Amino acid sequence: MQNIVALVDPDDESSWRKVLPTAIEYARRIEARLHVLTIVPDGMFKMTIVAQLIPKDFERKLLDDARQRLARLIEEQATEEVQLEQYVRFGSVYKEALRFATDVEADLIVVGAHKPELTDFLLGPNAGQIVHHATCSVLVARE
Repeated sequence: MQNIVALVDPDDESSWRKVLPTAIEYARRIEARLHVLTIVPDGMFKMTIVAQLIPKDFERKLLDDARQRLARLIEEQATEEVQLEQYVRFGSVYKEALRFATDVEADLIVVGAHKPELTDFLLGPNAGQIVHHATCSVLVARE
């Protein structure tokens, strides 16, 4: 069976508006397993001053919240025609996306891209890094 990874941010519609339907359609057509992935960025945890102020269970709470938001998005967007699994990881967006794609032996990664903005976590520079370093094909779904 083939594996497709769709990288989305449930809080940013522009990250999934094109990506999720495109990945679902590809998975449906080739009867692939679709792995929908969201990554909670760890950037603020790397700043020593900020890291000292964050409660110890904060990372777990962030991941649990991301799982719930991703589950709601999947429930709204998915179809029964596709074998779909959802995942949440924590870390550098492009590094975790590439690591995950390797872990599931992805044949294709679907990412979104638009004009980068300061608030982007899953688009712009991350999409570029994924395109350049992925060991499988990458489909960039543009807004």
